[in-house]
Amino acid sequence: MQILLPRWFAHRGGGSLAPENTLAGIRLAARLGFKAVEFDVMLSGDGTPVLIHDETLERTTNGVGRVCDTPDSTLFALDAGQGERIPRFTEAAALCRELGLLANVEIKPSSGQEIETAECVAKLCVELWRGATVPPLISSFSKVALEIARDMAPAIARGVLFESVPTDWLLEIHRLQAFSLHCDADTLPNDVLAEAQAKAVPVLCYTVNAENRAKTLFAQGVSALFTDRLDLFAPETTAYKPLHLGG
Repeated sequence: MQILLPRWFAHRGGGSLAPENTLAGIRLAARLGFKAVEFDVMLSGDGTPVLIHDETLERTTNGVGRVCDTPDSTLFALDAGQGERIPRFTEAAALCRELGLLANVEIKPSSGQEIETAECVAKLCVELWRGATVPPLISSFSKVALEIARDMAPAIARGVLFESVPTDWLLEIHRLQAFSLHCDADTLPNDVLAEAQAKAVPVLCYTVNAENRAKTLFAQGVSALFTDRLDLFAPETTAYKPLHLGG
């Protein structure tokens, strides 16, 4: 099956131009012409999947404590920046479908909650994008989470996230039946990129905020980039790369 992979993903919803992991950020990305957004999903203290990156609330909200210990009644009353609140995953999914955006859903479990987070997110991805023209892309640093996504949502493409790409990365891609390799642009070895190209594995790199760096990575064969600088790369968001998704 052939898919069109946008070459640019708005990092954490709206990059640096809006509060991260908020509906406002997703809307802004769409207004600027982005066709894909990335966001993080974690469970609240009541087991509700919500958009947030950190395990604790202090950096991105006016709350304190761990997300997984915070009940919904408290969580949804917090300010996530500029008056925005923490969104439910279901709200973000509905908005992405409404706007025609490809959602890169990163499963971001709190410590010790890999299984329940992955089961919840995988199940909802199947339900919330059933019949969608633009299905999501699930990714995670957690291999346990990706195993669960593979088993519970086999039809949804998966990306394997690495901070540092290991020598056996291709075996992990095959074991997890993944579509793409996601990694730090600054630690991507040339031999890994060459092998990925030879094996037709798309490489998606984070987080690229400089024009020259982006041009170099695309010229080397990287398929897509995550950026915080939505303002800088908005003119390029119509670019797609046709790729084949096995299965």
